[in-house]
This record gives sequence, C-alpha cells and structure tokens, in this order.
Amino acid sequence: CAQVNELKEKGNQALNAEKFDDAVAAYTEAIALDGQNHVLYSNRSAAYAKAGKFQEALEDAEKTIQLNPTWPKGYSRKGVAAAGLGDYMMAFEAYGEGLKQDPTSAMLQQGRQEITGLAFKYMQTHGDFPVPDPSGRNWSGRPASGGAAPPQAGKPAEPAKPAEKKLEEMGEEERKKYLAKQEKELGNAAYKKKEFETALQHYNAAIGHDPTDITFYNNIAAVYFERKEFEECIKQCEKGIEVGRENRSDFKLIAKSFARIGNTYRKMENYKQAKVYYEKAMSEHRTPEIKTSLSEVEAKIKEEERKAYIDPEKAEEEKEKGNECFKKGDYSTAVKFYSEAIKRNPVDPKLYSNRAACYAKLAAFDLGLKDCESCIQLDPTFIKGYIRKGKILQGMQQTSKAQAAYQKALELDGNNAEAIEGYRTCSMNFQHNPQEVLKNAMYDPEIQQILKDPVMCMILEQMKNDPNAVKEHLQNPAIADKLMKLLESGIIQIQ
Repeated sequence: CAQVNELKEKGNQALNAEKFDDAVAAYTEAIALDGQNHVLYSNRSAAYAKAGKFQEALEDAEKTIQLNPTWPKGYSRKGVAAAGLGDYMMAFEAYGEGLKQDPTSAMLQQGRQEITGLAFKYMQTHGDFPVPDPSGRNWSGRPASGGAAPPQAGKPAEPAKPAEKKLEEMGEEERKKYLAKQEKELGNAAYKKKEFETALQHYNAAIGHDPTDITFYNNIAAVYFERKEFEECIKQCEKGIEVGRENRSDFKLIAKSFARIGNTYRKMENYKQAKVYYEKAMSEHRTPEIKTSLSEVEAKIKEEERKAYIDPEKAEEEKEKGNECFKKGDYSTAVKFYSEAIKRNPVDPKLYSNRAACYAKLAAFDLGLKDCESCIQLDPTFIKGYIRKGKILQGMQQTSKAQAAYQKALELDGNNAEAIEGYRTCSMNFQHNPQEVLKNAMYDPEIQQILKDPVMCMILEQMKNDPNAVKEHLQNPAIADKLMKLLESGIIQIQ
C-alpha cells in the first residue's frame, strides 16, 4: 500500500544518510503493516548490519530467505550478517546458496571472494582455520590439528569487509580521497554537535585533500546556512555546482546545491530568486520536498503581487469609470472596471455591490449572488448588499429567499423604501400565486434536503396532528432554522 511504500522510502533515505536507527524504525513500522514483504526485512537487515547489530541483521536475513527462498539478495544479507558475527562458515555457505539461485550475481561472487580472503587471513594470523574444500561447495567443518576453532555466532565480531589498506600502501589519489573522507566524517560529527567552527575546519581540510568532491562544498554551505550567513552559503553552493559540473558529479548532489540556494533565498524572503533555484533543482532531480517548496514560494509570490497591486485611490478611479458605463447601460464594460477596482481594493463592499448590480442587468444571477455574499461578508451592516441580494433572488424566482434578504435589510433600517417595496412584492407574490411559489420552492436544493430529512418528516407529521408541538421544536436552534426556511418558502404555515 502507499503507506508501506512511503515508510520504505523513508527508511531508504535514512539508510543513505547513515541514520541507521531512523532507518530501522521506518522499516519496522512498514513491517507492522505488511509482515510478508521480504524486501522490508532485507532492508532492515542492511540497516542493522551497518549499525553493527549483526545478530538482528542475521535474523532479518533468515526471515527474508524464508519469505522468498529464490531471491539472491536475502543470501547476501545473511552472508554479511554472519561475517559480522565472525561465523565465516555460515557466511560462505550463505553466499554459496545464493549463487545457486543466481550463478551470475556479481554481488554474491564478490561476497564469497571476500569471506574466503578473511578466512585465509585469519588462518595466517592464528595458524589454524577451517578452509573451503577444493570444490568450493562447503567448509570442512573441523579446525586443523590442535588449532583454534573459528569464531562462532555470538562471539566478538570481526569486520565484514577486507582490512583497509595502510596509508603507505595507497596510491597518491587513493590516499587523498581517504584523508578527505576522514576529515568529512569529523566535520559531520562536529556539525551534529553544532560545533560549526570545528566543522568548517574539517570540511575545508577535506577540500584541501580532494577539491573535486561537491559534497564538501555542500557541507560547508550547510554550516553557513545554520549560522544564518546566507551570502556565504550561496557562494559555497555555487562553487560546489561548478566543481560538480567539472567532475561529472551525481545530478542528485547538484540538485541538492540548487535546492539549498533556494532555501537560502526563501529565508531571506527573496521568493522570486528562491523560485528560480527550486526550478533549477527540479530540472536536475525531482523530489517531493523540492516540489512542495516550489509550490509554497509560488503562493508567496502570488500573494505579494496581490498585495503590491492594492491601491485604494486607483480603485476609486476604476469605480467611477464603472459608474459612468453603468449609467450608459454598458454593463459588460462596467463589470470590467468594477473587477479592476476590486483587485485594487478587495475589502471595499461597495465595489462588489456595484458589480452585482451589473450582473443582475446581464441576467448573470449566480455571479451577482456571489458578489452579494462577498459584500455582506465584508460588511454585515451594509444594507444595499441585502437589497441587491433580494432583487437577484427575485430574478431567480426564489421568492422566499428574496423575502428573507429584504427582511434582513429592514432589520438594519425599518424605513428603507427599497427594502419595504421588495418585501411587499414578495408577500403579494405569495398571496396571488401561492402554487407557483410552492413549485419554485420545491426546486430549491436546500428545501429538498430538508424535506428528505427523516427527522424533519417526523416533526412535520407531528405538527400536522398537534399544532402546539411547534413550540417545543422551536427550542432546538437547528430545527428552528429549518422550520423558518420552510415557513419562508411557503411550504408550511403556522397559525
């Protein structure tokens, strides 16, 4: 499922970042959701092995093989874990079993070769050690005469890799890269402790040994970012990108540099520059994190542009142009001017009211009604918003809702002539053509929903048999609101 894949990817990222405990936690959570997924056990085995927990790594490797006996990687995981525990016989046999499944696997061939080398090295050091028989199929199982037995599972582990060369045995380039890696690891340790000055010294020393690795420049940039030295952070990222391009570095590392520049500009609230560098990062390597950051800065840019465009004086000028067009009967052009005025001053309720009047003239009642709602939301005391709403609702043949809008206007000003006339017209429409009013009301989705409500059906039936029951139901605000809507629409009458 999607959640299992997300947890597996989270574990993979943590494993690549050498956060082994985090990787184990993610894989464990995924296994809890899908306990038959052999890949999850395999990945957790790798995380345990890299953390030096070889017994746990062995258990997960054996579970992997149990779930999928034909998958070669399970045997490779077992070989690594067994070697870490010092059980070279088990390791050799695991690689051998894996090669039966895939005789061409370079990974398994290399593993068996390395474990053989470790075994012979042990024999040279200790004098005695069991060796594989000439066929290479199994181990002899007994130590040479009087010699020490090979280490068994649970005993102190030897490294599961060939012994590292001594510095004097390395070539010049190999030695430089080795020393650079050592400095980087020291820098990482200092960075985690927030000892940034020490971290910088080690990262710079790494560059001194190997100036061709983009990672060291990215690490220095990370230090400057944490210290809020943003200009220096950007310079280091740019230098890293230059070095990365020259040395054909992994595009993911170059994307990381571009993304860090984007993060830096974002911290500086320079969202347009941040957008540029997030887009460059995406062109190198698309990740969900960068995509999210890009979307967020684009939203910031849009909001900044909207705010920068606000100008009440220009809004007033556009409104006057709209008024002139309205007087001439040019309602479409008036809408354009009012729309521009709203962009310039989006909190002025009069502008929405004016545009609503244009929409009403153009019979675009839905748009007009939306503007009335915006107008009333901005200023609930703006009486013209309710009057415009009432007129538009009348045009939509929603007499009961129109009457309710006029009622709101009269609550604000009981002497308002337009509100009085609108309310009177709606009332007369009820009296002269009640069947038409009822018919229109029944097409109202809100009324339909109320009448389909089983609770309301029971209440209406009760009211039919016991008119006094309405008093009890009016005590419930939610039911009272629905009854008022039915009353306003003419569906029910209360004597």
